[in-house]
Amino acid sequence: MATIDEELGALERDIRQLKIEYDQFFGGGRKRPPNEIEWRIDLVVKKYGERSGDMKYGQRFRYNNLTQTYAKYKDIFRKRLKQKEEGAVQRHFGAAAKAIEAERAQRLAEANARYATAVTEPSVFRISCSEPERETEKVEKLYQAFVEAKRNAGENIEKLTHAGFTEFVRKKTKDLQTQKGCHEVEYVVETVDNQVKLKALVKA
Repeated sequence: MATIDEELGALERDIRQLKIEYDQFFGGGRKRPPNEIEWRIDLVVKKYGERSGDMKYGQRFRYNNLTQTYAKYKDIFRKRLKQKEEGAVQRHFGAAAKAIEAERAQRLAEANARYATAVTEPSVFRISCSEPERETEKVEKLYQAFVEAKRNAGENIEKLTHAGFTEFVRKKTKDLQTQKGCHEVEYVVETVDNQVKLKALVKA
């Protein structure tokens, strides 16, 4: 059976641990308050509160100090629990929350502005070819970009075929290489005044 000094030592350790676990709870590190350890402390406090006559002067002095510390902690914990349950926050936390909300609003506005710009000013697609008959992947990307741009602009794409587009790129590339003596031809898909244009530019 534990002696009075041993139990007072355990009580002191439990009070310290209780403070640590409550700090973790209020800091978000624990999901629930440390009710079990608080219940254990209450049992010991009640036990020696009823048996104060069994303690020596030094033990009683130590016990009184521990119970005063525990009572002080419990009062603090009770107030903080009430704040947590009611959703109350201190002023500087409120100011910080407002600052965070303002920053979020600003980021949202910037994102909306970027989105609006992207919608009103479609990106330009560019790709270079030197041998379209061998660069089938490049031609495919160019075709998809062209079709997508026309669809977004509301243009009719029913007469546009993959085979016809591929032949156009092959012939256009060869013609420019012959006429301009270039090695590569850069194809640009862009939308101007809601009309899709496909440009072929000579590259050295």
